[in-house]
Amino acid sequence: MEEILYSLAFTLVKVLVVFLVALGVGAYLTWFERKLAGHIQNRLGPNVVGPFGLLQPLADALKLATKESIIPRGADKPVYYMAVIMALVPSILLLALIPWGPPFRLGDTYVKPIISDVNIALLLAFAFGSLSVYGTIFSGWASNSKYAFIGSLRKAAVVIAYEVVLGFSVLGVVLLAGTLSTVGIVEAQVQRGVWFIVYQPVAFFLYLYCMLAESGRVPFDIQEAEAELVTGYNVEYGGLKFGAFPLAEWYINVIALSAIAVVLFLGGWSGPPILGPLSPYFWFILKTFGLVFFTIWLHWTLPRFQAKDITEIAWKILLPIAILNVIVTAFFVYFF
Repeated sequence: MEEILYSLAFTLVKVLVVFLVALGVGAYLTWFERKLAGHIQNRLGPNVVGPFGLLQPLADALKLATKESIIPRGADKPVYYMAVIMALVPSILLLALIPWGPPFRLGDTYVKPIISDVNIALLLAFAFGSLSVYGTIFSGWASNSKYAFIGSLRKAAVVIAYEVVLGFSVLGVVLLAGTLSTVGIVEAQVQRGVWFIVYQPVAFFLYLYCMLAESGRVPFDIQEAEAELVTGYNVEYGGLKFGAFPLAEWYINVIALSAIAVVLFLGGWSGPPILGPLSPYFWFILKTFGLVFFTIWLHWTLPRFQAKDITEIAWKILLPIAILNVIVTAFFVYFF
C-alpha cells in the first residue's frame, strides 16, 4: 500500500512540474516570438517591460486577468466555458506521453522522465490531438456569432484532413520500431544507432506539414483570418479565456507536437555525452526547440493559404504520398 501511495505521489509531482513548466514556457514563447518577429521585420519587439522586455508576458497576463468578462447575448454558457477547457487540456495531455530522457536511478527509486509510459502512446497522442478541435467547434457554436462559427468549421475541416495524413505519416516509423510506445521508438533508434529520419524523410516532411496545420499557424491559420473573420472562432471571448486559445494552440500544442517529432524521427534524447548525465535532456530540449523555432520562423515568412487549397493539398497530394510511403516501408520491412 505504501508503495502504491509513493508511486502515486511521485506521479502527481511529475504532473505538476510538467503542467507548470508548460504554462511558463508557453507564456514566454510569446515573448520569444515577438522578439523574433521584430528581428525579421527590422524592429525591436518588446523592450520596455523589464530588461529586454522579459516581463512582457507577465504584463500581458495581468492585463488579460483584469479585463471585464463579457458573454455574448444568446450564447450557450455551459458550452461557452467548456470550450476553453477542451482547447487547453488536450494540448497539455500530449505532454504526458513524451519521454524527456532515459530512465535513471534516484537512490532506491527507478525514475522514468515520462508521466505515462504506455504501449499505445501514439494512439493516445492522436486521440488527444483530435480532441482539441472540439474546443474550437464548441467556441464557435456557443458564441452565437457567424464569424466565430465559420472559423470553427474551417478549423474542423483542416484538422479532419490532416489527422488522416498525420496518422499515415507515422505508420512507417511504427513499422520500423515495432511498437506504439514513445519510449520504445526512441530506444529502437538508440539501439540501431540511426535516427528514423534517415529511413523516413518523406514521412518527416509530411509530419511537419501536418504539425503546422494542426497547430493553426501560418500558413494554415485560415480559421483566424483577421481580415475576414476578425480573429475567427474565439472572437467573442475576452480576458484570460481569450488568451487560453492561442496559448494552447500556438504554443503548448506546438511544443508537444515538436517533441513527438523528435521522438519519432530525430532519435529522442540520443546525442553525444557533452554534458555528462544531463546530455540526454539537453539534446531532447535542443531538438524540440529547434522545431519550435522553425515553426515560429515560418509564421513570419509565408503568406496565408486559402481554405480550399489547404484541404485539397491534404486529400489530393499529401494523403496519396503518405499511403505510398507506408506501402514501400512495409515492403522493405517485410522482405529486407
